[in-house]
This record gives sequence, structure tokens and C-alpha cells, in this order.
Amino acid sequence: WGILFSHPRDFTPVCTTELGRAAKLAPEFSKRNVKMIALSIDSVQDHLSWSKVRGVGRRRKGAAAGLSRSSRAVGPTSSAQPMTLSPYTQVFVFGPDKKLKLSILYPATTGRNFDEILRVVDSLQLTAYKKVATPVDWKPGDSVMVVPTLPDEEAKKLFPKGVFTKDLPSGKKYLRYTPQP
Repeated sequence: WGILFSHPRDFTPVCTTELGRAAKLAPEFSKRNVKMIALSIDSVQDHLSWSKVRGVGRRRKGAAAGLSRSSRAVGPTSSAQPMTLSPYTQVFVFGPDKKLKLSILYPATTGRNFDEILRVVDSLQLTAYKKVATPVDWKPGDSVMVVPTLPDEEAKKLFPKGVFTKDLPSGKKYLRYTPQP
């Protein structure tokens, strides 16, 4: 699993706080076998200077947090021309199959919610390996939903802790839940 955080430039205040939070959460991402990388258009020298501000960008044991440079990710890089600052930052989560599993676009003025990013990674990993989906506001440890394509008999075998349905006004019984496997 991999996660890519894009940043419009080094030394932007919101992104600086995000890199600090990512560094603090590096052990959590590592526990989930997620490698992290941050991408900005600035020079390697700027990255090294930025990393000294909050102690981010350094490799930690078991984590691959760092900064990378892309020469044309957002706008012109010529020092003769001012950089066009992107009004957005993005988060991309990739699975072990190298396919994009999640993309979130944030305005550059709004910091990313790392608790939500971790929650989504937990959901992506759980649903990739089990025949379940996670309902609204799900948190690790909450009940999960049995995927609709799984027949009841197979669900009973796969989920020995039981499968229960949510009562709906329509009387349909398609919202099936089970304790998180």
C-alpha cells in the first residue's frame, strides 16, 4: 500500500502542519504496511530546508515518509517567472496491485484530516480482503456490512459471529451487518 500527498510548494503553512502530523502518524501508517511520500514542485534543497522546520521528511524506522520533486507538477519552475500556486492539495492511496483506491482533493487553505485518511485506509484494507463494506461513519471495530452479492448461506459460513439485517420501512432485508471480522 502507498499514499501520496501532493503539496503546492514547500513552506506553505497548511502543508507544514500536515507534514508534521504525517511524521507523527508514520508508525500508524507503517503498522498498516502503507508507505508514505509527499510531492512538491520545489527543489531538493528546499525540501531539506523545509524538513528542518518541523523535523519532517526524514526517514523513520519502518516508514518511508519523505519528499519528492516533480519539475512540472503544478506550474512553471523557472526562477524568472513566479510560481503559479495550486489552489488544491491531493491525497492518493494505491493498493498493492498498484491501482488507485482513493483520491481526495482539498482546497490548499484546508488541512487534510489524517484521522479520516487512516480510517479510509483501514476500510480499504478490510474490504480488499473480506467480503464486506463499511457503512457511513464506520470506525475500526464497528460492525460492517456483508456485500450484497454474497448469498445468505455463504455469509453464515464466512461470518460465524452472525449476520443480522437492519429493519427498513420498505421491509427489504438487504442491509446485512456482521461484527468486524
